[in-house]
Amino acid sequence: MRAIVMTAPGAPEVLQLAEVPQPTIESDRQILVQLKAAGVNPIDTKLRSRGTFYGDRFPAVLGCDGAGIVAEVGAAVTKFQVGDRVYFCNAGLGGHPGNYAEFATVDERFVAHKPKTLSFAEAAAAPLVLITAWEALCDRGRISSGMKTLIHAGAGGVGHVAIQIAKLKGAKVCTTVSTTEKADFVTSLGADQVIFYPQTDFVKKVLDWTDSQGVDLAFDTVGGKNFAQTFAAVKIYGDLVTILSPSADTNWKIARDRNLRISLELMLTPMLQGLNKLQQHQAQILAECAQHIDRGDLKIHLAQTLPLAAAADAHRLIEAGSMIGKIALEI
Repeated sequence: MRAIVMTAPGAPEVLQLAEVPQPTIESDRQILVQLKAAGVNPIDTKLRSRGTFYGDRFPAVLGCDGAGIVAEVGAAVTKFQVGDRVYFCNAGLGGHPGNYAEFATVDERFVAHKPKTLSFAEAAAAPLVLITAWEALCDRGRISSGMKTLIHAGAGGVGHVAIQIAKLKGAKVCTTVSTTEKADFVTSLGADQVIFYPQTDFVKKVLDWTDSQGVDLAFDTVGGKNFAQTFAAVKIYGDLVTILSPSADTNWKIARDRNLRISLELMLTPMLQGLNKLQQHQAQILAECAQHIDRGDLKIHLAQTLPLAAAADAHRLIEAGSMIGKIALEI
């Protein structure tokens, strides 16, 4: 089968189209999926440039997100049958081959039926960002109706679904963006307050919006100095969830003085640690999100699709920054 492989870390050029053996079902609970599209995420670009989590296993096939049609099922599979359309986030971290390929095997417990109203490319763009936003807001932040939330980079891949999930839960949403185009986009998703962070002190704007109290829950998708700056925008005893590692020189004083609850969100942990029950929980998140998508309550913004052979170009687009929504590879 065709796949995009990397034989060493490096620039996007290390991603090359090649012929590799087609995977085969190795356990009774696995399904073989003929992939129609693969999502491209920032984690893919980091693994390509720095090396995978399994640095000695080359060549590697990247791509955590996939969508396609079930081509074969293991003897103990009960949830799916041949011909079912599915989507999932699994593998692509350097161990088990990922989804920049024509076929992939995956345990049925980690898979959900594809939203009927999405194309394969749209569905492939969805899993990682849906799970990340859901876990951050619902599992970590315990979001509930009436809460005021701050979501950084609301036009991004994770941010744009986080806004919608927060609104589905009845929360008010304030979000940061860098352009008027992005402001229009997040407003269309239901954002209640939009802050142009390059020209504006976002902390002051948030405090103005919350009568000087701060938000109940902040979601940091940017990291760096943005993380520590957000401390002052969260109410006393409030929650701040980040998807980035806090830097070693982070000054925690304001967070401590405000008695903030800080949470770290890495949706890859169940895959990396082999935590099957938590991967099943993530598949349940995808199943619930599929219902919202098919009801029209949740949208995935697919900014661009490229053919599988253009995976390197997809990585360049992500690394250039300023992306609205997601990118997918059509297979």
